[in-house]
Amino acid sequence: MSSAPRTRGQLRIYLGAAPGVGKTYAMLSEAGRRRERGTDIVVGYVEPHDRPRTAELLRGLEVVPRLPAEGGGPGEMDTEALLARAPAVAVVDELAHTNAPGSAREKRWQDVEALLAAGIDVISTVNIQHLESLVGVVESITGTRQQETVPDEVVRRAEQIELVDMTPQALRRRLAHGNVYSSDKIDAALSHYFRVGNLTALRELALLWTADRVDEYLQKYRTEHRIKSPWQARERIVVGLSGGPEGRTLIRRAARMAAKGSGSQVLAVSVVSADELRPAAARELAVQRTLVEDLGGTYHQVIGDEIPAALLDFARGVNATQIVLGSSRRKPWQYVFGPGVGALVASEAGPDLDVHIVTHRENAHVRGLPVARGTTRLGRARVIAGWLAAVVGPVLLGVLMSSVDPRLGFANDVLLFLVVTVAAGLVGGLLPALASAALCSLLLNYFFTVPTHTWTVSSPRSVVSIAIFFGVAVAVASVVDLAARRTEQAQRLRAESEILSVLAGSVLRGEDTLEVLLERVRETFGTESVALLEREDERGPWTCAASVGEGRQLVRPEDGDVDMPVGDHMMLVLSGRVLPAEDRRVLAAFAAQAARVLDRERLLGEAERARDLAEGNRIRTALLAAVSHDLRTPLAAIKASVSSLRSADVEWSPEDEAELLLAIEEGADRLDNLVGNLLDMSRLNTGTVAPLIRDISLEEVVPKALGGVPEGAVRMAIAEALPLVAVDPGLLERAVANLVENAVKHSPPEKKVLVKASALADRVELRITDRGPGVPDAAKDRIFEPFQRHGDAPRGAGVGLGLAVARGFAEAMGGTLDAEDTPGGGMTMVLTVPAAHSRTSLRHPLPAQPPARAEGQPFVPVPGQPRVHGSTRREEA
Repeated sequence: MSSAPRTRGQLRIYLGAAPGVGKTYAMLSEAGRRRERGTDIVVGYVEPHDRPRTAELLRGLEVVPRLPAEGGGPGEMDTEALLARAPAVAVVDELAHTNAPGSAREKRWQDVEALLAAGIDVISTVNIQHLESLVGVVESITGTRQQETVPDEVVRRAEQIELVDMTPQALRRRLAHGNVYSSDKIDAALSHYFRVGNLTALRELALLWTADRVDEYLQKYRTEHRIKSPWQARERIVVGLSGGPEGRTLIRRAARMAAKGSGSQVLAVSVVSADELRPAAARELAVQRTLVEDLGGTYHQVIGDEIPAALLDFARGVNATQIVLGSSRRKPWQYVFGPGVGALVASEAGPDLDVHIVTHRENAHVRGLPVARGTTRLGRARVIAGWLAAVVGPVLLGVLMSSVDPRLGFANDVLLFLVVTVAAGLVGGLLPALASAALCSLLLNYFFTVPTHTWTVSSPRSVVSIAIFFGVAVAVASVVDLAARRTEQAQRLRAESEILSVLAGSVLRGEDTLEVLLERVRETFGTESVALLEREDERGPWTCAASVGEGRQLVRPEDGDVDMPVGDHMMLVLSGRVLPAEDRRVLAAFAAQAARVLDRERLLGEAERARDLAEGNRIRTALLAAVSHDLRTPLAAIKASVSSLRSADVEWSPEDEAELLLAIEEGADRLDNLVGNLLDMSRLNTGTVAPLIRDISLEEVVPKALGGVPEGAVRMAIAEALPLVAVDPGLLERAVANLVENAVKHSPPEKKVLVKASALADRVELRITDRGPGVPDAAKDRIFEPFQRHGDAPRGAGVGLGLAVARGFAEAMGGTLDAEDTPGGGMTMVLTVPAAHSRTSLRHPLPAQPPARAEGQPFVPVPGQPRVHGSTRREEA
């Protein structure tokens, strides 16, 4: 049964987040379902990797034989045979595979292209690390460069892409059970490529790449169905750029907004008219384009005469959810020509687009409290309009009334002029209303009182009418002015209450540091710099507790433009702007809170020091307990053996003497180990560990660290091609010795401890793996604390300092030490140290030998220079 002919076949790809997640299994399951539905389907190439479940799915499917390979290998896919067979669907595994030399095509994806061109549908698989665009990213994560790649465009052209995913923990369990690789490769895979961090990063790459592809499908669907309204499936933030310097602020603000949501995109767009951009704007847009691309966004430029409409069309076209615009840089009088781009975009955006207007330093408004931006209560534009109404309105009305119909009557003339005066008062306030009343009175006298066209008033009734008119006008203006002042007071009180509420809440919750609080003061009042000064007494010098801003340095209250005392010995100082008196109440609240935050930070510091002292007391208490028992036990054994050897009543055989001497040696070694760990822990707690870093091979250090463990208890696997490490050899030897002794102590006698090393990018990783009972996740960090012995460890097993000392030495050398579960049971200690080529500086080299000393002078060991005790080298200094 064959499908209807078509010009090109369809490609379906199973995209794997990592090897072993089940791509081939999913592909073969799909092939089986299609075969059951009667589809003519053929397997062109599948590599079962000796996996029983994969081989079981292949049963019942027609498989095209492979081409014979030189040397008896598995052979490549026979593409020509597939083309001749011409099935409806072909199954081709491993799309990124490189064909053997001499094949008709270099890459398997090229074979797939030939099948698609012949009208054959193809089902294939590929891992995310094989995509060409992600090779460098994957190498930086895993330390392994992929040799086999496939162009992203080949995968993007697939009609269907299905992500095959699995959690890192589940995949590692699958590997440990032998479901992916053979048993001899499991340990290497788990310790290198299949680390939890690597798998998590690969999984995120696969999810993001697939999300982009899904987004392309969504855009295509919206275009085909002519859907204009945004679908908020993913946050897309459009930044409108005008070529002004505020664009950098907008881009950074949008990037911070995008960082709050995973997968968010930033799209910067500049709308230009058909005319050429000004050179200055073009240069600034070039800088902003670089900035947005550095922050992970994209830059776009569209042409349009109407900027709001072009912005909205672009935002809807890319399915944006938010638009970020800067506050207007226009002068107030320019609003006569229109409301501005921000207002138009906000009014026409609709409910699916959020519009953010971001303030910046370049806008034309005075910065500061929203209630203290000017000296006029009604706003500058409104006052100007009021003065125009007060001056121009009466003149126009007088000319109009005198020329149209001079016989309306004096009462009607007064009422009409009163309307103009009331309008001037409503618009401009008290002063324009008073001016309008005075001007209207003069015009009434000149044009409409007998005798006309003179300044003389002959009738007492006209005088009364003009006086009443002037009184009503003044009363209306006063009411308007009083309402404006009450509105201003309400706005100020509301703004102050909001500021104080946010301030109190953030401080009480402990969210703000002192620098953050001072920065909030600077932004709220629009100043250049803010500093909190303090002194011990009234005559002492001022010291700066904290400061923010780019203005002049504030070291005394006299250096600032505004100062606010806090108590007797503290002062909040601001520079760059003189604040009005009404703002000082809010400033006083900020100053008081700044003093509280400073006190809180100092109390937290004292509490931290108290915790350190308590920890020191705990360590000293544990040390006394260790001395009382763990150190006394080996001393008692040594004492008993020595007393027995010195006893004259008993004649010991050579075997007995050897056994007693062995007990003395073992007790001395154990005592030396305990004392060494105690001394090392003391050095770490006091911060006196000064590693002497030099380049050295692990093969020179690790074997020496194994000298104190039983023979045959450890299996070492360190490759010769490993890079040198930048460490202190003595500290590294001591750390490895502690880790190995701990692993041997907790492993069953029949199970060897594995010590393995591998290189990962700019670091080298040493893994010590045991097959003991392991440690629960909740206790993994606790086992590195001093005097901690997990589980039911006997009292004679040590004082619990080995792992703490090992981690301390690792961190002193710039490395890390962590604990992981061993698949199948047990614990793996992962010691990571810097590779030699990754260092940017080199400390003093380790001396080849300790300095000479005079006879009788006590020995003072050199830090980092190891000494030999019995069969194990130890560092004492």
